[in-house]
Amino acid sequence: MVYRLIDPEQYRQQHVLVVGGGDSALEAALACADEPGTSVALSYRSEAFARVKEKNRQRLEIAQKAGRVQVLLKSNVIQIDSGKVVLEQDGKRIAGGVLPTPFLKEIGILVETKFGTV
Repeated sequence: MVYRLIDPEQYRQQHVLVVGGGDSALEAALACADEPGTSVALSYRSEAFARVKEKNRQRLEIAQKAGRVQVLLKSNVIQIDSGKVVLEQDGKRIAGGVLPTPFLKEIGILVETKFGTV
């Protein structure tokens, strides 16, 4: 667990969970998403990013539409173990490391999986 992003390159080729809804969280998620082979999820407890700069909001929307950042609004971290994070979103538990594709499709999010592409 890290509280401040120093070098996004150190997360290359890894699964990254960023928790928070401010500018720092969005900027960290976007920086990690720019690293080749890195999958990024952004968890935030509220239903919208109310206190971020418009520039960061727009960049996040672009990254989300491109499939580079998975946004999990109204979610909370329940448990952190070695190699696994458990989130709760709308009363459902989501285990980190596994993309909750059925749930995302159920709430209307188009999921496009690209293996081995950037």
